[in-house]
Amino acid sequence: MPDVFSKEKRSQIMSRVPGKNTKPEIKVRKILYNMGYRYRLHVSNLPGCPDIVMTKHKKIIFVNGCFWHGHQGCTRSKRPMTNSVFWDRKIEGNILRDKIIVSELTEMGWDVLILWQCQLRDKDLIERTLRSLMEMKSETLTG
Repeated sequence: MPDVFSKEKRSQIMSRVPGKNTKPEIKVRKILYNMGYRYRLHVSNLPGCPDIVMTKHKKIIFVNGCFWHGHQGCTRSKRPMTNSVFWDRKIEGNILRDKIIVSELTEMGWDVLILWQCQLRDKDLIERTLRSLMEMKSETLTG
């Protein structure tokens, strides 16, 4: 089934999808702030320009959208039936890039946490996960 929009219109629509300061990201930042932690946002000199960086603690948090980052087993990560070759290549590329970025950051001595959009419905889970991150040393956590 072909796209209902022209290539130009689809490009315009997709350009409006935010990459920074998304609602899920802001939710995590508010919880962190209320827990007493301070952080920097979108540090461009680190691989992947992480969403949240706590330099003092050597902790990094990525808040990933389930669709865009291919969250396995999540209903939100279902790929479109149209233009499937494009979407498979796009999302698999994102997954590979994410793995490389996490590996690079870990090698640099950062503790990395990936929070998924679908996990953010449960505030208690987010707080427990963030506490675990702050208590752990030199490990990578994925949700």
